[in-house]
Amino acid sequence: MNRMPRVDAVLVQAVIAGALSFAHLHDIAAAAGQDGWKAWAYPVSVDLLLVAAWRRIRSLKAVGEPCGLAWCWFVVALAASLGANVATAGLLDLDAVPAWLRILVAGWPALAFFGGTLLAHSPNGERESAPSTEVGRTETGDESPVLADALDRPELPEAEATPAPVEPAPPALALDVPPALITHARKLADAHQAQTGGPIDTDTLRARLGVPAPMADAIATQLT
Repeated sequence: MNRMPRVDAVLVQAVIAGALSFAHLHDIAAAAGQDGWKAWAYPVSVDLLLVAAWRRIRSLKAVGEPCGLAWCWFVVALAASLGANVATAGLLDLDAVPAWLRILVAGWPALAFFGGTLLAHSPNGERESAPSTEVGRTETGDESPVLADALDRPELPEAEATPAPVEPAPPALALDVPPALITHARKLADAHQAQTGGPIDTDTLRARLGVPAPMADAIATQLT
């Protein structure tokens, strides 16, 4: 027996609210002298700016970046939408729109274009962080298992006054990288790929993990 699909009440509510807000913005634009297709373009512009600002806020929060500019444009778009809803609730005579509202409606396209451009071309939230200055801890504050083991190793004696002949270094042994560190590194690499469109380099990986260069090289080799 086929079961009827369940209706998402939140989605239905969002569609109804969006349609009403869309209609109110259209009515305000039409009353302010923007007729024809232009009156329908205003609600599309407001809603798109609202969605773009919210997506930027989420992407910046995901990488721990400040999102004050995105919040600013989100509030601007939200104020335009709420203002239209309140104005069409009988508080404004749509047959005699005041001059200040006509000015706001006429200036909205330039404002929305400016805000959308800033949101689209602002930094994507990927920051180059310096290597951690605290020994034994990664960028996130967690103790690195590799550096924690290194703390227990004895320090090398100081070099003699007369430098000894430099001998070729033996081939580097394959480092045993903990699986948990590989998993964490893969998440960082995926986030870097999504933000910048390119693979993460070894220096950035080493800085984010807080591990020595040989260990970062070994991890980068396993990520390829």
